Amino acid sequence: MIADLSLYLVTDPALCGERGVVDTVRHAVDGGVRVVQLRDKQATDAEITAQLIELSRAIDGRSLLLVNDRLDAAIAAREAGARVDGVHLGQGDASVLRARSELGPDALIGLTANSRAHLDAALALPAGTVDYLGVGVIRPTKTKPDHPPALGVDGFRAFAAASPLPCVAIGGVGIDDTEALRDAGAAGLAVVSALCAAEDPAETAAAFVQRWRAAGVPRVLSIAGSDPSGGAGVQADLKSIAASGGYGMAVITALTAQNTQGVRAVHVPPIDFLREQLHAISDDIVIDAVKIGMLANAEVIRTVVEWLDAARPPIVVVDPVMVATSGDRLLDAEAEHALGALLARADVITPNLGELGVLVGRDIDGWDDALAAGAVLSTAIGARVLVKGGHLDGAEAPDALIGAGTTIEFTDARIETRNTHGTGCSLSSALATRLARGEAPDDAVAGSRAWLRESLREGEALMVGRGHGPINHFAGLWARGGLETRPSAEGIATDWWERISGIRSDIDGLPFIRALADGTLGREAFVFYLEQDALYLREYARVLAEASRLAPTSAEQAFWAHSAHGSIVGELELHASWLTPEAGVSAETFAAERAPATAAYLDHLRATAFTGDYAELIAAILPCFWLYDDLGRRLHEGEFGEYACDPQHPYASWLATYADPAFEQATVQAIAYVAEAAVSASPAQRSRMYRAFEIAAAHELAFFAAPL
Repeated sequence: MIADLSLYLVTDPALCGERGVVDTVRHAVDGGVRVVQLRDKQATDAEITAQLIELSRAIDGRSLLLVNDRLDAAIAAREAGARVDGVHLGQGDASVLRARSELGPDALIGLTANSRAHLDAALALPAGTVDYLGVGVIRPTKTKPDHPPALGVDGFRAFAAASPLPCVAIGGVGIDDTEALRDAGAAGLAVVSALCAAEDPAETAAAFVQRWRAAGVPRVLSIAGSDPSGGAGVQADLKSIAASGGYGMAVITALTAQNTQGVRAVHVPPIDFLREQLHAISDDIVIDAVKIGMLANAEVIRTVVEWLDAARPPIVVVDPVMVATSGDRLLDAEAEHALGALLARADVITPNLGELGVLVGRDIDGWDDALAAGAVLSTAIGARVLVKGGHLDGAEAPDALIGAGTTIEFTDARIETRNTHGTGCSLSSALATRLARGEAPDDAVAGSRAWLRESLREGEALMVGRGHGPINHFAGLWARGGLETRPSAEGIATDWWERISGIRSDIDGLPFIRALADGTLGREAFVFYLEQDALYLREYARVLAEASRLAPTSAEQAFWAHSAHGSIVGELELHASWLTPEAGVSAETFAAERAPATAAYLDHLRATAFTGDYAELIAAILPCFWLYDDLGRRLHEGEFGEYACDPQHPYASWLATYADPAFEQATVQAIAYVAEAAVSASPAQRSRMYRAFEIAAAHELAFFAAPL
């Protein structure tokens, strides 16, 4: 079974101080620590064994318990009845082969690694010997003064990319490293001082967990029955999970023959097959949350409970499917009794009013009574209860989250609709997903309710079935995001270049370009071109400076600012060497009147800059890079005749500037920035970007045409 390594506490008795290791661990596990590694270099094996026994009681199965190095102590603690899940070994510690042999195939065994040699040694072991690698240190740390050179985030990224084994980042890891290390491929964060020395380990651990979950896509497992009509059961769960930003998986507990008008038949697959489904998922995938729905009988419930105890997913939401809309009981007495063990393992349960009544052993009389019953149930099972008032009469549809000493009520006007099939399944799955994303319980309920109400309002548009139709799970996403696939940066660049192929072809055919290439261009026309280009460049530099001001990143700011500087210092000096060689760049360089083509081009750039839309502005700037670079390279490759490459060409020094390698590289970067901005843009903004680009390309054509 693959372990959840997301937050991994390594103990340090000195840092735990007067609070002690056991209390520190207890609080940290309360906050969400998933793995505890007991590390105490000064203690004897007997002392380590005693600590493991005490920690096992304190953790009570809520996280995995490992010991650093001391394999014999782990074995002794197990023999004394402690739950010790495995060991973490250094490169010079007890043989990992012996550890696997002594602790068995289900134990969690980790190995310290920080070099390619360590990785190669781990991979040379028989498959299944090592479960994960502790990779570090990330940065220097006082808790292990003899550590090897720090890897940093980039070094960790390279190591994780080369390793088929999960890699836990360790050594000098703080909460602000969470997102960077997860992005670098970390399977988890191993933390020492940030938790052991924390004033409140539970609060600090919860903050780590929230940051970790928010940085990734939660993997959410639905354990429920199937609805072939797609409105309820695992089909609704998977839609809800996806709509809430998660990756959905499903283990099917029962097959039903049903539609929007009712259930016709139920088939419960063999219990061994249910067990195989559960273990197939947890042997390969880290599960961030579980939503549990229809469990048909006591044997199914007991099997799921056994699996929960082995897999220990961090979040469990139970929608106790016990009472049909008609009021009929769906579980027999034995199954209802077995359900108690399942509820004791839940974080949140989401009963409707009929199910709430069964769970507290009495009928529910109104909303106030439902709140009282929810409080009783929450205290009895030690979990939050989402009391749902959708089945009450009245203009309002209230819900309440009860637990942890608080009651938070939510209410909105009732939505009049027949499309209510699968609302309970959908709400509980959305809630599990939002909790797995790191949202606080009350925020997760509020967000799930808002999404469900949006989906309820749009249900009738589906026109599915003649009974109680389904909600429209993706209506909001479709409305806000549309169905258009987001293009890639490479695809945008290729598409835009092809769409101006007519303009590019017209530029190639211009008398000015042909005469420039074959050397027949008269000096008067060439000087006219230079005069207009000088006027253009002076204003173009100002537009580039505006792009630098608007740029969202320092790298983009620097790029456009450098381009503006190059236009003024580099290119204008070259113009002055032809136009005003004695005076250099001076007022005389800009003495010519603007031609209509020049004025129109600059008006377009200034107008685009005036909108303050960075993406649109750089799209308008791009043709000046791209078309010049393309033309220059092809001139120097002889596409317009070999004479354009001849040093004796009358404009040879000018033509050489067209194929400047530095300008070519700048063009590549400009294309990348524009394409990346277009990828992030909305379809409407992307359309405006292309229009600005296309108009600027047409102005380039007119600018080249003007001299002749």
